[in-house]
Parts: sequence; structure tokens; C-alpha cells
Amino acid sequence: MNSNNLRRSHWNDYQGRNIYMITLVTEGRRPLLGRLEGDVSTARVELSALGREVELAWQRLPQFHPETTSMACQVMPDHFHGILFVRRHINLHLGQIIAGFKYGTTLAFRNLTTEAEKRTLWSKGYHDRILRGQGQLQRLIDYVHDNPRRLLIKREHPDLFRVQEHVAIGSAQVAVMGNRFLLDWPEKVQVRCSRSLTPEQIEAECVRLLAIARRGAVLVSPAISQGEKAVIRAAFDAGCPVILLRENGFAPLAKPGGKLIEACAAGRILLVAPWEHHTDKRAIKREQCLQLNELARLICTR
Repeated sequence: MNSNNLRRSHWNDYQGRNIYMITLVTEGRRPLLGRLEGDVSTARVELSALGREVELAWQRLPQFHPETTSMACQVMPDHFHGILFVRRHINLHLGQIIAGFKYGTTLAFRNLTTEAEKRTLWSKGYHDRILRGQGQLQRLIDYVHDNPRRLLIKREHPDLFRVQEHVAIGSAQVAVMGNRFLLDWPEKVQVRCSRSLTPEQIEAECVRLLAIARRGAVLVSPAISQGEKAVIRAAFDAGCPVILLRENGFAPLAKPGGKLIEACAAGRILLVAPWEHHTDKRAIKREQCLQLNELARLICTR
């Protein structure tokens, strides 16, 4: 297997020390691995025999690859999340390790099914996320373990968690997730703060714009500068509706994390992405900032 053909992010060699979150999806999104049970406060996945084999196979990965540590995993009815720590350089490409995991669990799948039902377990490929920022690990572990609750919320509000492609805003075609009706809100206000604002000026903008939001306006911003982030965070914490533009698009199986999922279920947020999803580590460019701000302006004038 040629590791170059498995490369996911051009800046990462996938053999060095890193922490990865891996996502696999069952072929045809079949719920073979278990069933979702409980309510929002007790949500969990009751694993099938195959689901237990998948969980055990992930936990056993370090036995076959001593350079790795299994940090966490969550088996879902039709997909799987696992966090893998590659502690030191490995001779294999990460893709080969995942291919071995998929092969072993597929053998378990075939052993547990009748002859007529023997098919492949997983869809082609996998999705990886590379942890880069300090403090990301615990947030990602929490995200993985919170999957059953988020899936239950998503199932209760399917329209609010469905990615809608090719939504027209001016001449742009964007993808959105959340309450699309916020695009047609009668009063929308763009949040745009200079990077040169002092902390005192940022605080004043937060007070001013939060008062406008509390009177019924929807705040719209890509939240690029520190001032914009502070304003959107204040509005979000106050329960005000927000349209948030993002540089990165929506990944497969995309679900908002953290407090965003409650806001999405309550219809208080709309995420707007003009570009496709990517896994590369990218700094946002000035041209993209200008395009996002222009898109925010167009949303406010709809």
C-alpha cells in the first residue's frame, strides 16, 4: 500500500508523533453496531455483538502497534470514532494501521453474519482530524463520548441538523446548517470589529451589540477578530440568535459540538460555509476574510 496515496493533509507525514481522531462509517450507513437508547440525559448506545468486537479491536490496537495508545473510542450505530495517540515515529503509515483495523473488524462481521449476508462492513476510506492546539485532547475526548446525546438531539430535530447545499446568497452558493429561517429575519446586524480595538472598546461593542440583539436582531459575523469573537460569544451566552460564517465547510457526519448543539436544537444559530470542508491546517487569508465579511453584509441586506 503506497502511503502517498493515503495522505490526508499535505503538511503531515502520518508516521510521526501525533494525536488523531478517526471516524469510520459503516457501508450504506447500516446500523450494525448497536442501537441508541435513553433520553437526552441518559443517552447511550447498546452495542451489538459486532459493536463489542469493534470496540475491543480498537482497544487492542496498541498490542499490534506498540508505538500507539488508544485514548478513547465511541461506537455508534452506524459509525465509529476513535482517538489514537502515535507516541513516536512508526514505520507504517496511519492509513495502513486503520486498514488493518478495518480488515480485522470486517472478518469479525463476516463471522457473525450468515453466508447470504456477508458484505463489507465499512465504507471506503476514513476521516481523520489531527489535534494541534493545546487543550484540544480533553475537548475531543468529551466530544467523542458525548456522541450518543448529540445523536439523540439530532434525531429529535432532523431539519436543524441537516446540511443544506447550494443555498443562494447574492451570487454565492453556500452550505448551511441550523435554522435557515434566520436568513429571512427582519432585522440582521453585521458584527465587524477592527483588530486594533482596545479591550475597553471591545467591551463597549459587546454592550452595544448585545443590547441590539436582545431587542430582537440577529447578529451576523465570521467572528475573525478578537472583538467579533467576543461579541458573538456574548450573544451566544445570552441566548440571542446568531448567524456564524465559517471558513471551513461541513465534514461528513457533521454535528455541532459543545454548546452549539443545544443552540442548534433551539433554532438559535445558523452556520454558513461558502467553501468545502478540508482537513489541512490553514491560516485564514486576508482575501477570505474580505469575502466572508462581504457575505455577512449580503446576508444582512437580504
